Amino acid sequence: MGKRHTVVITSPSPIALCGACKFFRRKCVPGCIFAPHFGSDQGATKFAAVDKVFGASNVYKLLLHIPLNRRHDAVVTISCQAQARLSDPDYECVSTILSLQQQVESLQAELAIVQAQLINSRLAMEKALQSWSSQQMAVLQSTYSNNSAASNNLINIPTFTSNFDIASSSRSLEPLQLSQPSHDEDEDEDEDEDE
Repeated sequence: MGKRHTVVITSPSPIALCGACKFFRRKCVPGCIFAPHFGSDQGATKFAAVDKVFGASNVYKLLLHIPLNRRHDAVVTISCQAQARLSDPDYECVSTILSLQQQVESLQAELAIVQAQLINSRLAMEKALQSWSSQQMAVLQSTYSNNSAASNNLINIPTFTSNFDIASSSRSLEPLQLSQPSHDEDEDEDEDEDE
């Protein structure tokens, strides 16, 4: 009795249809120009709007002339324009642009208010720091004057300096010169000892 071998046949994974191929109900081929830009989830509805407004063949030709690194931006712009034209045929993107401009103006006004509040709070903080600093200086000065009055009571500085007459001394400070006794003095001492 031999071993049984089971053979599993795997087929290549099916390629997910992009939104454009779903819309046209065709097989999506590798390298489809629409696949990177119109995913399988909501790509079919987006592509339907693009096809209705601009036509699939026109968008295909347009994307062929755009470099790969800029195609995504072009598809986003085309999709937005198509959606806007379908939702508002009279004004198309103009209503969206006006709405965005109003939001920008509103945000700029809010930013100006916040910047003014920031400047006011900085000025208030500086004023508070200056006030606190001057209060601290006043406390230190009063403490110093109280302490120096007490120390002046212990030692009367003007009396102390006048007793020693340091300021009126006319001698300049010169280095002391130590002299050695001369030989004559030594001989005198020796003679005194002999007598």
